[in-house]
Amino acid sequence: MDPRSNPYTPNAGARPPALVGRDAELQAFEVLLDRLRHGHTEQSLMITGLRGVGKTVLLGAIEERARVAGWITVETEITKSSEFGPRMAQLVRRALLQVSPPERWRAKAMRAAGILRSFSITVTTEGSITGSLDVDPLQGLGDSGDLGEDLTDLLVGLGEAAEEQGSGVVFLIDEVQFLSSKELEALIAALHKTVQRQLPITLVGAGLPQLPRLAGEAKSYAERLFKFPVIGRLSESQAATALTEPAGEQGVAIDDRAVHTVVVYTEGYPYFLQEYGKILWDYAAASPITAVEAVEAQAVVESKLDGSFFRVRVERTSELELRYLRAMAELGPEPQRAGDVADLIGRTSEQLGPTRSRLIEKGLLYTPGYGLAAFTVPQFDRFLRRSYRFAPPPG
Repeated sequence: MDPRSNPYTPNAGARPPALVGRDAELQAFEVLLDRLRHGHTEQSLMITGLRGVGKTVLLGAIEERARVAGWITVETEITKSSEFGPRMAQLVRRALLQVSPPERWRAKAMRAAGILRSFSITVTTEGSITGSLDVDPLQGLGDSGDLGEDLTDLLVGLGEAAEEQGSGVVFLIDEVQFLSSKELEALIAALHKTVQRQLPITLVGAGLPQLPRLAGEAKSYAERLFKFPVIGRLSESQAATALTEPAGEQGVAIDDRAVHTVVVYTEGYPYFLQEYGKILWDYAAASPITAVEAVEAQAVVESKLDGSFFRVRVERTSELELRYLRAMAELGPEPQRAGDVADLIGRTSEQLGPTRSRLIEKGLLYTPGYGLAAFTVPQFDRFLRRSYRFAPPPG
């Protein structure tokens, strides 16, 4: 069929044509905004899940709802190479300029700008982030050099300015797990203070499944400050809707057996559904798309996933790290004990501890329980088994 009219969107963070299975999370966010609007406190959200389940897409849908509701939104993605302090200064600057243009700033907005200038000078030495704001630093606030205290001053100042203007700010932060423990602790502490002051500031973050543990280790009260909704694979009916609805809107039908073939292979993971749907659309001759075409297209789907979604992650590993991943795959897709993996490789858990830690730092594994590790990428075990031979230790 005509690839120019292909409705599927297998791109990182691209919103699928049919966003299904995320109603509970979107409703929880709307409740959060409504409570804050009426002066009540409510827990911020930290969305967790494996790669490819649509966390970034959900953040985008949440941002859209916030803007429609009249809230100011600022978004960013955390990377290992980004400096957190300057990044937060940039976000607060953007938010403050949306709260009100400088020529209409009232007392609390001016105060927030002064704190921002102090904070910016502290985290960038020359204050370049706020160089275009004609304000003087507000000495004694945002300039202690302690990230937690200074970020608290900054978010409280922003919250007071937003409250003064009858507005509110939503921070949307992706890949939160890449924050250092110190940075995450500072962010949690700053948000905690805005909650205590009942200010119209909230955060919606997204990250891998280890995020609740990291937050709890950073601050003991994190579990009371956040809700941690987990998103994962879609149900069979939801996956079928995600596949058939976009095609149906263009007058194209998909045979029930073809739908079943796709849903079973993808296991309901949203990214895989989009990839399979796009390839199947281009492969099929005409409507209705048949089960035979779905089966025949599967090899192309697998090749595409192997060449991009999966392999790009393996290319960031050392030889020993790849051996560790392959041994885990040999044991199956479930969380595996460190000792069992070490036995397959012919080493001890202590010897492989640094290797396991590096794989967690790289975002390829997470720890669902003490002594356990699991893949952050769905179906990663399948890819490793078909792509790399397992070589048990000699003897």
